Amino acid sequence: MTRLEVAVPFRTFILKIANRCNIDCDYCFVFNSKDQAARHLPARMGLDVAQAAARRIGEHVMAHGLPSVHVVLHGGEPLLAGVRHMADLLAAVRDGIPASTEVHFELQTNATLLSETWLDLFEQYGVVVGVSLDGPPAANDRHRLTHHGRSSSASTVRGIELLRSRPHLFAGLLAVVDLANDPVEVHDYLASFEPPVIDFGFPHGTHDDPPHRNDPSVPEYGLWMSQVYDAWLNRPDHQHSVRMLEDIVALSSGVRSSVETLGLAPPTSVVIESDGSIEGVDTLRSVEEGATSLGLDVFNDSFDTAVRHPKLRHRQQEGTVALAEECQGCPLVAVCGGGYLPHRFSTDRGYRNPSVYCADLAYLIRHVQGSLQGYGWVLDAAAPAAP
Repeated sequence: MTRLEVAVPFRTFILKIANRCNIDCDYCFVFNSKDQAARHLPARMGLDVAQAAARRIGEHVMAHGLPSVHVVLHGGEPLLAGVRHMADLLAAVRDGIPASTEVHFELQTNATLLSETWLDLFEQYGVVVGVSLDGPPAANDRHRLTHHGRSSSASTVRGIELLRSRPHLFAGLLAVVDLANDPVEVHDYLASFEPPVIDFGFPHGTHDDPPHRNDPSVPEYGLWMSQVYDAWLNRPDHQHSVRMLEDIVALSSGVRSSVETLGLAPPTSVVIESDGSIEGVDTLRSVEEGATSLGLDVFNDSFDTAVRHPKLRHRQQEGTVALAEECQGCPLVAVCGGGYLPHRFSTDRGYRNPSVYCADLAYLIRHVQGSLQGYGWVLDAAAPAAP
Protein backbone atom coordinates (compact mmCIF):
# COMPACT_ATOMS: atom_id res chain seq x y z
CA MET A 1 0.00 0.00 0.00
CA THR A 2 1.30 3.45 -0.91
CA ARG A 3 1.83 5.70 2.07
CA LEU A 4 -0.56 8.63 2.13
CA GLU A 5 0.88 12.09 2.06
CA VAL A 6 -0.27 13.78 5.25
CA ALA A 7 1.55 16.17 7.52
CA VAL A 8 1.95 13.92 10.57
CA PRO A 9 0.09 10.66 11.22
CA PHE A 10 -1.44 9.83 14.57
CA ARG A 11 0.64 7.57 16.81
CA THR A 12 -1.30 7.74 20.07
CA PHE A 13 -4.96 6.70 20.21
CA ILE A 14 -6.85 7.61 23.39
CA LEU A 15 -9.84 5.35 23.93
CA LYS A 16 -12.51 6.65 26.30
CA ILE A 17 -13.27 3.26 27.82
CA ALA A 18 -15.63 4.62 30.50
CA ASN A 19 -17.47 7.93 30.61
CA ARG A 20 -18.28 7.87 34.28
CA CYS A 21 -16.10 8.27 37.37
CA ASN A 22 -16.30 7.07 40.96
CA ILE A 23 -14.75 10.28 42.33
CA ASP A 24 -15.67 13.91 41.65
CA CYS A 25 -12.55 16.03 41.07
CA ASP A 26 -13.62 19.67 40.99
CA TYR A 27 -11.13 20.51 38.22
CA CYS A 28 -12.11 17.61 35.95
CA PHE A 29 -12.19 18.71 32.32
CA VAL A 30 -14.56 15.84 31.46
CA PHE A 31 -17.36 16.31 33.98
CA ASN A 32 -16.82 19.69 35.67
CA SER A 33 -16.01 22.08 32.84
CA LYS A 34 -17.65 24.01 30.00
CA ASP A 35 -18.48 20.97 27.85
CA GLN A 36 -20.80 18.43 29.45
CA ALA A 37 -21.13 16.10 26.44
CA ALA A 38 -19.46 13.18 28.23
CA ARG A 39 -22.39 12.89 30.65
CA HIS A 40 -24.61 11.95 27.71
CA LEU A 41 -22.26 9.47 26.07
CA PRO A 42 -22.40 5.69 26.68
CA ALA A 43 -21.15 4.82 30.17
CA ARG A 44 -18.63 2.44 28.65
CA MET A 45 -17.23 1.74 25.20
CA GLY A 46 -18.99 -1.09 23.38
CA LEU A 47 -17.11 -3.95 21.81
CA ASP A 48 -18.29 -2.83 18.36
CA VAL A 49 -16.68 0.57 18.89
CA ALA A 50 -13.39 -1.00 20.00
CA GLN A 51 -13.39 -3.29 16.96
CA ALA A 52 -14.11 -0.41 14.57
CA ALA A 53 -11.43 1.74 16.24
CA ALA A 54 -8.90 -1.07 15.92
CA ARG A 55 -9.67 -1.48 12.22
CA ARG A 56 -9.16 2.24 11.69
CA ILE A 57 -5.89 2.14 13.65
CA GLY A 58 -4.82 -0.80 11.50
CA GLU A 59 -5.59 1.16 8.33
CA HIS A 60 -3.59 4.11 9.63
CA VAL A 61 -0.67 1.89 10.59
CA MET A 62 -0.54 0.28 7.14
CA ALA A 63 -0.98 3.58 5.27
CA HIS A 64 1.94 5.22 7.08
CA GLY A 65 4.19 2.26 7.82
CA LEU A 66 4.07 2.79 11.58
CA PRO A 67 6.12 0.17 13.46
CA SER A 68 4.35 0.89 16.75
CA VAL A 69 1.42 2.79 18.26
CA HIS A 70 0.30 3.78 21.74
CA VAL A 71 -3.24 2.96 22.83
CA VAL A 72 -4.26 4.83 25.98
CA LEU A 73 -7.23 3.54 27.99
CA HIS A 74 -8.86 6.58 29.53
CA GLY A 75 -12.06 7.97 31.00
CA GLY A 76 -13.69 9.01 33.32
CA GLU A 77 -12.38 6.12 35.32
CA PRO A 78 -11.56 3.29 32.88
CA LEU A 79 -11.69 0.57 35.54
CA LEU A 80 -15.44 1.16 35.81
CA ALA A 81 -15.67 -0.82 32.55
CA GLY A 82 -15.12 -4.00 34.57
CA VAL A 83 -12.42 -6.64 34.21
CA ARG A 84 -14.30 -8.94 31.83
CA HIS A 85 -15.39 -6.15 29.50
CA MET A 86 -11.91 -4.61 29.56
CA ALA A 87 -10.45 -7.99 28.60
CA ASP A 88 -12.78 -8.13 25.59
CA LEU A 89 -11.85 -4.58 24.58
CA LEU A 90 -8.12 -5.27 24.85
CA ALA A 91 -8.47 -8.44 22.78
CA ALA A 92 -10.50 -6.58 20.14
CA VAL A 93 -7.93 -3.80 19.84
CA ARG A 94 -4.93 -6.12 19.72
CA ASP A 95 -6.61 -8.42 17.18
CA GLY A 96 -7.63 -5.52 14.93
CA ILE A 97 -4.12 -4.08 14.54
CA PRO A 98 -1.58 -5.89 12.34
CA ALA A 99 0.42 -8.42 14.33
CA SER A 100 3.64 -6.87 13.03
CA THR A 101 2.80 -3.57 14.78
CA GLU A 102 3.91 -3.18 18.37
CA VAL A 103 1.02 -1.93 20.50
CA HIS A 104 1.91 -0.13 23.73
CA PHE A 105 -1.12 -0.17 26.02
CA GLU A 106 -1.32 2.50 28.72
CA LEU A 107 -4.05 3.23 31.26
CA GLN A 108 -4.71 6.27 33.46
CA THR A 109 -6.65 5.65 36.67
CA ASN A 110 -7.35 6.98 40.15
CA ALA A 111 -6.33 3.46 41.33
CA THR A 112 -9.17 3.14 43.85
CA LEU A 113 -10.51 0.03 42.08
CA LEU A 114 -7.21 -1.71 41.37
CA SER A 115 -7.00 -5.38 42.36
CA GLU A 116 -4.82 -8.41 41.71
CA THR A 117 -7.34 -9.49 39.08
CA TRP A 118 -6.85 -6.22 37.23
CA LEU A 119 -3.09 -6.55 37.41
CA ASP A 120 -3.26 -10.11 36.07
CA LEU A 121 -5.14 -8.77 33.03
CA PHE A 122 -2.63 -5.97 32.57
CA GLU A 123 0.21 -8.51 32.70
CA GLN A 124 -1.45 -10.43 29.88
CA TYR A 125 -1.55 -7.42 27.55
CA GLY A 126 1.42 -5.45 28.87
CA VAL A 127 -0.73 -2.54 30.03
CA VAL A 128 1.28 0.01 32.01
CA VAL A 129 -0.67 2.03 34.55
CA GLY A 130 -0.45 5.70 35.47
CA VAL A 131 -2.14 6.93 38.65
CA SER A 132 -3.57 10.37 39.42
CA LEU A 133 -2.64 11.69 42.87
CA ASP A 134 -2.08 15.33 43.80
CA GLY A 135 0.08 14.78 46.89
CA PRO A 136 -0.39 13.98 50.60
CA PRO A 137 -3.99 13.51 51.81
CA ALA A 138 -4.54 17.18 52.71
CA ALA A 139 -3.33 18.25 49.26
CA ASN A 140 -5.06 15.50 47.31
CA ASP A 141 -8.39 15.88 49.06
CA ARG A 142 -8.66 19.57 48.36
CA HIS A 143 -9.91 18.66 44.89
CA ARG A 144 -10.18 14.86 44.58
CA LEU A 145 -13.12 13.80 46.75
CA THR A 146 -15.74 11.12 46.23
CA HIS A 147 -19.26 11.99 45.11
CA HIS A 148 -20.22 11.91 48.81
CA GLY A 149 -17.50 14.41 49.72
CA ARG A 150 -15.20 11.84 51.32
CA SER A 151 -11.45 11.44 50.97
CA SER A 152 -10.17 9.36 48.08
CA SER A 153 -6.54 9.37 49.22
CA ALA A 154 -6.38 6.13 51.20
CA SER A 155 -8.02 4.14 48.40
CA THR A 156 -5.65 5.60 45.83
CA VAL A 157 -2.59 4.90 47.98
CA ARG A 158 -3.79 1.31 48.50
CA GLY A 159 -3.98 0.94 44.72
CA ILE A 160 -0.51 2.43 44.25
CA GLU A 161 1.00 0.06 46.79
CA LEU A 162 -0.63 -2.87 45.00
CA LEU A 163 0.76 -1.61 41.70
CA ARG A 164 4.23 -1.29 43.21
CA SER A 165 4.24 -5.06 43.73
CA ARG A 166 4.54 -5.27 39.94
CA PRO A 167 6.84 -2.33 39.21
CA HIS A 168 7.11 -3.14 35.50
CA LEU A 169 3.41 -2.17 35.20
CA PHE A 170 3.83 1.12 37.10
CA ALA A 171 3.97 3.97 34.54
CA GLY A 172 4.07 6.81 37.05
CA LEU A 173 2.05 9.46 38.88
CA LEU A 174 0.12 12.45 37.57
CA ALA A 175 -0.50 15.50 39.77
CA VAL A 176 -2.24 18.82 39.17
CA VAL A 177 -0.39 21.85 40.55
CA ASP A 178 -2.18 23.70 43.35
CA LEU A 179 -0.56 26.86 44.72
CA ALA A 180 -2.03 26.09 48.14
CA ASN A 181 0.25 23.05 48.41
CA ASP A 182 3.94 23.09 49.27
CA PRO A 183 5.79 22.05 46.08
CA VAL A 184 8.68 20.28 47.82
CA GLU A 185 6.33 18.40 50.15
CA VAL A 186 4.18 17.29 47.21
CA HIS A 187 7.20 16.23 45.14
CA ASP A 188 8.84 14.30 47.96
CA TYR A 189 5.59 12.58 48.90
CA LEU A 190 5.00 11.43 45.33
CA ALA A 191 8.65 10.39 45.03
CA SER A 192 8.27 8.17 48.10
CA PHE A 193 6.19 5.76 45.99
CA GLU A 194 9.21 5.29 43.69
CA PRO A 195 7.37 5.99 40.44
CA PRO A 196 9.41 5.97 37.24
CA VAL A 197 7.83 9.31 36.24
CA ILE A 198 6.04 12.16 38.00
CA ASP A 199 3.99 14.26 35.62
CA PHE A 200 2.83 17.67 36.86
CA GLY A 201 0.15 19.59 35.02
CA PHE A 202 -1.12 23.13 35.40
CA PRO A 203 -4.86 23.46 36.15
CA HIS A 204 -6.86 24.27 33.05
CA GLY A 205 -7.65 27.91 32.45
CA THR A 206 -8.29 30.28 29.57
CA HIS A 207 -8.10 34.03 29.09
CA ASP A 208 -11.85 34.12 29.75
CA ASP A 209 -11.56 31.97 32.87
CA PRO A 210 -7.95 32.29 34.09
CA PRO A 211 -6.40 30.04 36.73
CA HIS A 212 -6.40 31.09 40.38
CA ARG A 213 -3.50 33.27 41.46
CA ASN A 214 -2.76 34.85 44.81
CA ASP A 215 -0.83 37.67 43.11
CA PRO A 216 -1.38 38.09 39.34
CA SER A 217 1.85 40.09 39.06
CA VAL A 218 3.95 37.08 40.11
CA PRO A 219 4.63 33.93 38.00
CA GLU A 220 3.45 31.74 40.86
CA TYR A 221 3.07 28.50 38.89
CA GLY A 222 6.55 28.92 37.44
CA LEU A 223 7.95 29.54 40.91
CA TRP A 224 6.11 26.45 42.21
CA MET A 225 7.56 24.19 39.51
CA SER A 226 11.01 25.76 39.94
CA GLN A 227 11.00 24.61 43.55
CA VAL A 228 10.06 21.13 42.35
CA TYR A 229 12.99 21.28 39.93
CA ASP A 230 15.41 22.21 42.70
CA ALA A 231 14.11 19.48 44.99
CA TRP A 232 14.37 16.91 42.21
CA LEU A 233 17.86 17.99 41.14
CA ASN A 234 19.27 18.20 44.66
CA ARG A 235 18.49 14.59 45.51
CA PRO A 236 20.78 12.34 43.42
CA ASP A 237 19.19 9.29 45.04
CA HIS A 238 15.93 10.02 43.18
CA GLN A 239 15.55 7.66 40.23
CA HIS A 240 12.35 9.11 38.76
CA SER A 241 11.97 11.66 36.00
CA VAL A 242 9.72 14.72 36.16
CA ARG A 243 8.20 14.91 32.71
CA MET A 244 7.65 18.65 32.36
CA LEU A 245 11.17 19.40 33.55
CA GLU A 246 12.83 16.76 31.41
CA ASP A 247 10.91 18.05 28.39
CA ILE A 248 12.24 21.55 29.06
CA VAL A 249 15.78 20.19 29.36
CA ALA A 250 15.40 18.21 26.13
CA LEU A 251 13.87 21.08 24.17
CA SER A 252 16.52 23.49 25.47
CA SER A 253 19.11 21.06 24.13
CA GLY A 254 17.58 20.98 20.67
CA VAL A 255 15.63 17.72 20.94
CA ARG A 256 12.50 17.82 18.79
CA SER A 257 9.45 17.02 20.86
CA SER A 258 5.92 15.87 20.11
CA VAL A 259 4.37 16.39 23.54
CA GLU A 260 1.09 18.29 23.57
CA THR A 261 2.12 20.81 26.20
CA LEU A 262 5.57 22.04 25.11
CA GLY A 263 7.63 22.50 21.96
CA LEU A 264 6.69 23.23 18.37
CA ALA A 265 6.40 19.76 16.84
CA PRO A 266 2.86 18.77 15.81
CA PRO A 267 1.25 16.48 18.39
CA THR A 268 0.27 13.01 17.25
CA SER A 269 -2.66 11.97 19.46
CA VAL A 270 -6.37 11.57 18.76
CA VAL A 271 -9.35 10.67 20.97
CA ILE A 272 -11.99 7.99 20.31
CA GLU A 273 -15.05 8.53 22.50
CA SER A 274 -17.15 5.74 23.99
CA ASP A 275 -19.70 6.08 21.18
CA GLY A 276 -17.00 5.93 18.48
CA SER A 277 -16.72 9.67 17.83
CA ILE A 278 -13.29 10.84 16.73
CA GLU A 279 -12.29 13.99 18.60
CA GLY A 280 -9.43 16.41 19.02
CA VAL A 281 -7.56 17.18 22.23
CA ASP A 282 -10.02 16.17 24.95
CA THR A 283 -8.81 18.84 27.37
CA LEU A 284 -10.47 21.37 25.05
CA ARG A 285 -13.67 20.46 26.89
CA SER A 286 -12.44 23.01 29.43
CA VAL A 287 -12.65 25.74 26.78
CA GLU A 288 -16.17 25.74 25.37
CA GLU A 289 -19.06 23.47 24.40
CA GLY A 290 -18.27 21.43 21.30
CA ALA A 291 -14.59 22.41 21.13
CA THR A 292 -13.50 18.78 20.68
CA SER A 293 -16.17 17.77 18.16
CA LEU A 294 -15.05 16.92 14.62
CA GLY A 295 -18.27 15.36 13.34
CA LEU A 296 -16.39 12.13 12.58
CA ASP A 297 -16.61 8.56 13.90
CA VAL A 298 -14.71 5.30 13.53
CA PHE A 299 -17.63 3.58 11.76
CA ASN A 300 -17.66 6.03 8.83
CA ASP A 301 -14.39 7.93 8.81
CA SER A 302 -10.68 7.16 8.66
CA PHE A 303 -7.99 8.70 10.82
CA ASP A 304 -6.50 10.23 7.67
CA THR A 305 -9.75 12.18 7.33
CA ALA A 306 -9.35 13.31 10.94
CA VAL A 307 -5.73 14.40 10.38
CA ARG A 308 -6.91 16.74 7.63
CA HIS A 309 -9.87 18.14 9.57
CA PRO A 310 -9.91 21.97 9.70
CA LYS A 311 -10.13 21.91 13.50
CA LEU A 312 -6.85 20.01 13.67
CA ARG A 313 -5.05 22.07 11.05
CA HIS A 314 -3.46 24.31 13.66
CA ARG A 315 -1.93 21.18 15.24
CA GLN A 316 -0.29 20.21 11.95
CA GLN A 317 1.38 23.56 11.37
CA GLU A 318 4.90 23.02 12.60
CA GLY A 319 6.72 26.11 13.75
CA THR A 320 5.23 29.36 14.99
CA VAL A 321 2.78 30.11 12.18
CA ALA A 322 -0.31 29.19 14.22
CA LEU A 323 0.80 31.09 17.32
CA ALA A 324 -0.01 34.57 18.55
CA GLU A 325 2.16 37.36 17.15
CA GLU A 326 3.53 37.93 20.65
CA CYS A 327 4.86 34.36 20.66
CA GLN A 328 6.36 34.19 17.18
CA GLY A 329 9.37 36.32 17.98
CA CYS A 330 9.90 35.15 21.55
CA PRO A 331 13.34 33.62 22.20
CA LEU A 332 11.76 30.89 24.34
CA VAL A 333 9.10 29.77 21.85
CA ALA A 334 11.05 26.69 20.69
CA VAL A 335 10.76 25.37 24.24
CA CYS A 336 7.35 26.53 25.44
CA GLY A 337 5.73 26.13 22.01
CA GLY A 338 3.38 28.97 22.83
CA GLY A 339 1.92 26.95 25.68
CA TYR A 340 -0.71 24.21 25.78
CA LEU A 341 -3.51 24.78 23.27
CA PRO A 342 -6.44 25.00 25.76
CA HIS A 343 -4.54 27.61 27.76
CA ARG A 344 -4.34 29.97 24.76
CA PHE A 345 -8.07 30.38 24.23
CA SER A 346 -10.22 33.51 24.42
CA THR A 347 -13.65 34.06 22.89
CA ASP A 348 -12.51 37.08 20.86
CA ARG A 349 -9.22 35.70 19.44
CA GLY A 350 -9.72 31.95 19.57
CA TYR A 351 -6.38 30.20 20.12
CA ARG A 352 -4.15 32.97 18.82
CA ASN A 353 -3.17 34.19 22.28
CA PRO A 354 -0.12 33.60 24.45
CA SER A 355 -0.75 30.97 27.10
CA VAL A 356 -2.35 32.11 30.35
CA TYR A 357 0.81 30.55 31.84
CA CYS A 358 3.18 32.52 29.59
CA ALA A 359 5.01 34.27 32.44
CA ASP A 360 5.13 31.04 34.46
CA LEU A 361 6.62 29.06 31.59
CA ALA A 362 9.16 31.80 30.87
CA TYR A 363 10.26 31.88 34.51
CA LEU A 364 10.51 28.09 34.72
CA ILE A 365 12.37 27.71 31.42
CA ARG A 366 14.89 30.39 32.40
CA HIS A 367 15.33 28.78 35.81
CA VAL A 368 16.03 25.39 34.27
CA GLN A 369 18.30 26.80 31.55
CA GLY A 370 20.25 28.80 34.11
CA SER A 371 20.80 25.61 36.09
CA LEU A 372 21.93 23.74 32.98
CA GLN A 373 24.44 26.47 32.16
CA GLY A 374 25.73 26.24 35.71
CA TYR A 375 26.57 22.61 34.99
CA GLY A 376 28.30 23.56 31.74
CA TRP A 377 25.44 22.35 29.55
CA VAL A 378 25.50 23.62 25.98
CA LEU A 379 22.06 24.92 25.00
CA ASP A 380 20.64 24.71 21.51
CA ALA A 381 20.87 27.92 19.50
CA ALA A 382 17.13 27.76 18.83
CA ALA A 383 16.46 27.93 22.56
CA PRO A 384 18.50 30.87 23.86
CA ALA A 385 19.66 30.86 27.43
CA ALA A 386 18.20 33.03 30.10
CA PRO A 387 19.55 36.56 30.18
